[in-house]
Amino acid sequence: MRLVIADTGPLNYLILIGYIGLLPDLFEKVILPTAVQRELASSKAPVLVQDWIADLPVWAEVREAPFSQVEDPSLNGIDAGERAAIQLAVSINADLLLMDDRKGVSAAHKKGLRVTGTLGILDLAAQRGLADFAQAAEQLRQTSFRVPQALLDLLLEKHNEKR
Repeated sequence: MRLVIADTGPLNYLILIGYIGLLPDLFEKVILPTAVQRELASSKAPVLVQDWIADLPVWAEVREAPFSQVEDPSLNGIDAGERAAIQLAVSINADLLLMDDRKGVSAAHKKGLRVTGTLGILDLAAQRGLADFAQAAEQLRQTSFRVPQALLDLLLEKHNEKR
């Protein structure tokens, strides 16, 4: 089984664009830290996201991230969900961390973690014939998701060539 830890961002956006069902097709189980669960259930989260986390699917599991008495300066400036996702991924030697935030991704890489984000998940799903990348990217544009245009163009070109 691939051990996959998820931060809030990729889950939020996959739920919003209707592609959250890709995760069980790509991974056996996705583990969310309790801090991520709290962020997804927050009254600040979109109702669709709150509804999803209130009725968690069987392929998703919530675990508490390990608590450390020692402050980790490499995680300064990173929000609670990202910090917990990184700490949990390190503690269980996860195969993959799902995260979009640049600071969080940088900190995770420094800890030797393999990371992909929302676009990486959609890219992988499209490669396996599970999703239409261009359609998913268009739906992402309708949300608050932000991505460098050059990266999006590169991925769109890659998937247009495969058609």
